[in-house]
Amino acid sequence: MKLQLALDLVNIDGAKEIVSEVAGFIDIVEIGTPIVINEGLHAVKAIKEAFPALTVLADLKIMDAGGYEVMKAAEAGADIVTVLGVSDDSTIKGAVEEAKKSGREILVDLINVKDIAARAAEVDALGVDYVCVHSGYDHQAEGKNSFADLQAIKSVVKQAKTAIAGGIKLNTLPEVIAAGPDLVIVGGGITGESDQKAAAAEMKRLVSQA
Repeated sequence: MKLQLALDLVNIDGAKEIVSEVAGFIDIVEIGTPIVINEGLHAVKAIKEAFPALTVLADLKIMDAGGYEVMKAAEAGADIVTVLGVSDDSTIKGAVEEAKKSGREILVDLINVKDIAARAAEVDALGVDYVCVHSGYDHQAEGKNSFADLQAIKSVVKQAKTAIAGGIKLNTLPEVIAAGPDLVIVGGGITGESDQKAAAAEMKRLVSQA
Protein backbone atom coordinates (compact mmCIF):
# COMPACT_ATOMS: atom_id res chain seq x y z
CA MET A 1 0.00 0.00 0.00
CA LYS A 2 1.36 3.39 -1.02
CA LEU A 3 0.75 6.93 0.24
CA GLN A 4 0.15 9.81 -2.15
CA LEU A 5 0.24 13.47 -1.12
CA ALA A 6 -2.20 15.63 -3.05
CA LEU A 7 -1.16 19.26 -3.39
CA ASP A 8 -3.98 21.53 -4.53
CA LEU A 9 -4.07 25.02 -3.06
CA VAL A 10 -0.44 26.10 -3.39
CA ASN A 11 1.90 27.53 -6.00
CA ILE A 12 5.18 25.96 -7.15
CA ASP A 13 7.22 27.41 -4.29
CA GLY A 14 4.60 26.38 -1.76
CA ALA A 15 4.54 22.88 -3.21
CA LYS A 16 8.31 22.57 -2.97
CA GLU A 17 8.22 23.73 0.64
CA ILE A 18 5.67 21.10 1.66
CA VAL A 19 7.31 18.28 -0.28
CA SER A 20 10.71 19.05 1.23
CA GLU A 21 9.11 18.51 4.67
CA VAL A 22 7.41 15.20 3.91
CA ALA A 23 9.34 13.63 1.00
CA GLY A 24 10.67 10.85 3.19
CA PHE A 25 7.20 9.66 4.12
CA ILE A 26 5.32 9.69 0.79
CA ASP A 27 5.56 7.53 -2.31
CA ILE A 28 3.79 9.78 -4.82
CA VAL A 29 3.31 13.54 -4.97
CA GLU A 30 0.26 14.77 -6.83
CA ILE A 31 0.29 18.10 -8.62
CA GLY A 32 -3.41 18.82 -8.21
CA THR A 33 -5.72 20.26 -10.82
CA PRO A 34 -5.79 23.75 -9.22
CA ILE A 35 -1.99 24.00 -9.44
CA VAL A 36 -1.97 22.83 -13.06
CA ILE A 37 -4.65 25.43 -13.88
CA ASN A 38 -2.73 28.20 -12.09
CA GLU A 39 0.83 27.26 -13.04
CA GLY A 40 0.58 24.93 -16.01
CA LEU A 41 2.69 21.81 -16.52
CA HIS A 42 5.69 23.87 -15.37
CA ALA A 43 4.62 22.84 -11.87
CA VAL A 44 4.99 19.15 -12.72
CA LYS A 45 8.43 19.77 -14.25
CA ALA A 46 9.59 21.85 -11.27
CA ILE A 47 8.60 19.24 -8.70
CA LYS A 48 10.05 16.33 -10.70
CA GLU A 49 13.34 18.16 -11.10
CA ALA A 50 13.45 19.11 -7.42
CA PHE A 51 12.48 15.64 -6.17
CA PRO A 52 13.59 13.13 -8.84
CA ALA A 53 13.26 10.14 -6.50
CA LEU A 54 9.53 10.75 -6.00
CA THR A 55 6.84 9.50 -8.34
CA VAL A 56 4.94 12.54 -9.65
CA LEU A 57 1.27 12.41 -10.60
CA ALA A 58 -0.26 15.11 -12.79
CA ASP A 59 -3.94 15.42 -11.92
CA LEU A 60 -5.07 16.64 -15.34
CA LYS A 61 -8.51 14.98 -15.10
CA ILE A 62 -8.36 14.40 -18.86
CA MET A 63 -11.76 14.34 -20.57
CA ASP A 64 -10.73 14.44 -24.24
CA ALA A 65 -7.59 14.18 -26.41
CA GLY A 66 -6.19 11.55 -24.07
CA GLY A 67 -3.10 10.64 -26.06
CA TYR A 68 -1.97 14.22 -26.64
CA GLU A 69 -2.49 15.38 -23.07
CA VAL A 70 -0.70 12.36 -21.62
CA MET A 71 2.19 13.01 -24.01
CA LYS A 72 2.52 16.61 -22.81
CA ALA A 73 2.33 15.56 -19.15
CA ALA A 74 4.99 12.89 -19.73
CA GLU A 75 7.24 15.47 -21.41
CA ALA A 76 6.92 17.59 -18.26
CA GLY A 77 8.06 14.65 -16.13
CA ALA A 78 4.79 13.14 -14.90
CA ASP A 79 5.00 9.45 -14.02
CA ILE A 80 1.22 9.04 -13.60
CA VAL A 81 -1.56 11.01 -15.32
CA THR A 82 -5.25 11.09 -14.42
CA VAL A 83 -8.16 10.59 -16.81
CA LEU A 84 -11.82 10.93 -15.86
CA GLY A 85 -13.88 7.75 -15.80
CA VAL A 86 -16.79 9.62 -17.39
CA SER A 87 -14.64 10.11 -20.51
CA ASP A 88 -15.29 8.16 -23.67
CA ASP A 89 -13.54 4.79 -23.92
CA SER A 90 -11.57 6.09 -26.90
CA THR A 91 -10.11 8.87 -24.73
CA ILE A 92 -9.02 6.37 -22.09
CA LYS A 93 -7.59 4.01 -24.72
CA GLY A 94 -5.61 6.86 -26.26
CA ALA A 95 -4.24 7.82 -22.85
CA VAL A 96 -3.23 4.23 -22.07
CA GLU A 97 -1.52 3.76 -25.43
CA GLU A 98 0.46 6.97 -25.06
CA ALA A 99 1.43 6.17 -21.47
CA LYS A 100 2.74 2.74 -22.45
CA LYS A 101 5.02 4.31 -25.09
CA SER A 102 6.91 6.23 -22.44
CA GLY A 103 6.60 3.90 -19.45
CA ARG A 104 4.06 6.10 -17.69
CA GLU A 105 0.89 5.06 -15.86
CA ILE A 106 -2.77 6.06 -16.06
CA LEU A 107 -5.07 6.57 -13.08
CA VAL A 108 -8.76 6.73 -13.87
CA ASP A 109 -10.73 8.92 -11.47
CA LEU A 110 -14.33 7.76 -11.01
CA ILE A 111 -15.55 11.07 -9.58
CA ASN A 112 -19.20 11.64 -10.64
CA VAL A 113 -19.53 8.19 -12.23
CA LYS A 114 -23.04 6.94 -11.50
CA ASP A 115 -22.52 3.15 -11.67
CA ILE A 116 -19.16 2.82 -9.96
CA ALA A 117 -18.79 -0.96 -10.20
CA ALA A 118 -19.80 -1.22 -13.85
CA ARG A 119 -17.50 1.58 -14.98
CA ALA A 120 -14.62 0.30 -12.86
CA ALA A 121 -14.86 -3.08 -14.62
CA GLU A 122 -14.94 -1.37 -18.02
CA VAL A 123 -11.91 0.88 -17.45
CA ASP A 124 -10.01 -2.00 -15.86
CA ALA A 125 -10.48 -3.92 -19.11
CA LEU A 126 -9.03 -0.95 -21.05
CA GLY A 127 -5.65 -1.55 -19.42
CA VAL A 128 -5.41 1.37 -16.99
CA ASP A 129 -2.98 1.13 -14.07
CA TYR A 130 -5.10 2.56 -11.26
CA VAL A 131 -8.85 2.90 -10.66
CA CYS A 132 -9.65 5.56 -8.07
CA VAL A 133 -12.80 6.32 -6.10
CA HIS A 134 -12.93 9.98 -5.20
CA SER A 135 -15.08 12.18 -3.03
CA GLY A 136 -14.35 15.66 -4.35
CA TYR A 137 -14.42 18.90 -2.38
CA ASP A 138 -18.09 19.46 -3.18
CA HIS A 139 -18.97 15.88 -2.18
CA GLN A 140 -17.11 16.23 1.10
CA ALA A 141 -19.06 19.38 1.90
CA GLU A 142 -22.19 17.22 1.63
CA GLY A 143 -20.73 14.64 4.02
CA LYS A 144 -19.96 11.94 1.45
CA ASN A 145 -17.00 9.57 1.54
CA SER A 146 -15.73 6.83 -0.76
CA PHE A 147 -15.45 3.81 1.52
CA ALA A 148 -18.48 1.98 0.07
CA ASP A 149 -17.33 2.85 -3.45
CA LEU A 150 -13.92 1.34 -2.72
CA GLN A 151 -15.52 -1.94 -1.69
CA ALA A 152 -17.58 -1.86 -4.88
CA ILE A 153 -14.59 -1.46 -7.18
CA LYS A 154 -12.39 -3.94 -5.30
CA SER A 155 -14.93 -6.64 -6.09
CA VAL A 156 -14.70 -6.07 -9.86
CA VAL A 157 -11.23 -4.70 -10.67
CA LYS A 158 -9.00 -7.60 -11.74
CA GLN A 159 -5.87 -6.03 -13.24
CA ALA A 160 -5.49 -2.43 -12.11
CA LYS A 161 -4.53 -1.24 -8.65
CA THR A 162 -7.23 0.49 -6.59
CA ALA A 163 -6.99 3.93 -5.04
CA ILE A 164 -9.11 6.13 -2.77
CA ALA A 165 -9.11 9.92 -2.41
CA GLY A 166 -11.13 12.57 -0.69
CA GLY A 167 -11.16 13.90 2.84
CA ILE A 168 -8.93 11.23 4.39
CA LYS A 169 -7.58 12.28 7.77
CA LEU A 170 -5.50 10.51 10.40
CA ASN A 171 -8.61 9.52 12.36
CA THR A 172 -10.29 7.93 9.31
CA LEU A 173 -7.13 6.34 7.90
CA PRO A 174 -7.51 3.03 9.81
CA GLU A 175 -10.94 2.54 8.21
CA VAL A 176 -9.45 3.26 4.78
CA ILE A 177 -6.56 0.86 5.34
CA ALA A 178 -8.97 -1.86 6.47
CA ALA A 179 -10.75 -1.55 3.11
CA GLY A 180 -7.47 -2.51 1.42
CA PRO A 181 -6.71 -0.04 -1.40
CA ASP A 182 -3.33 -0.17 -3.13
CA LEU A 183 -2.99 3.61 -2.96
CA VAL A 184 -4.21 6.06 -0.31
CA ILE A 185 -4.41 9.69 -1.48
CA VAL A 186 -4.28 12.38 1.23
CA GLY A 187 -4.42 16.14 0.80
CA GLY A 188 -5.59 18.31 3.66
CA GLY A 189 -5.03 15.46 6.11
CA ILE A 190 -1.34 16.34 5.75
CA THR A 191 -1.19 19.86 4.26
CA GLY A 192 -3.81 21.19 6.69
CA GLU A 193 -1.94 20.04 9.78
CA SER A 194 0.27 22.37 11.81
CA ASP A 195 2.99 19.69 11.84
CA GLN A 196 2.87 18.32 8.30
CA LYS A 197 5.95 16.17 8.77
CA ALA A 198 4.53 14.41 11.84
CA ALA A 199 1.17 13.82 10.12
CA ALA A 200 2.86 12.34 7.05
CA ALA A 201 5.16 10.18 9.17
CA GLU A 202 2.27 8.71 11.17
CA MET A 203 0.20 8.09 8.04
CA LYS A 204 3.15 6.38 6.36
CA ARG A 205 3.67 4.23 9.46
CA LEU A 206 0.05 3.07 9.40
CA VAL A 207 -0.01 2.49 5.63
CA SER A 208 3.26 0.53 5.77
CA GLN A 209 1.81 -1.91 8.29
CA ALA A 210 -1.01 -2.87 5.93
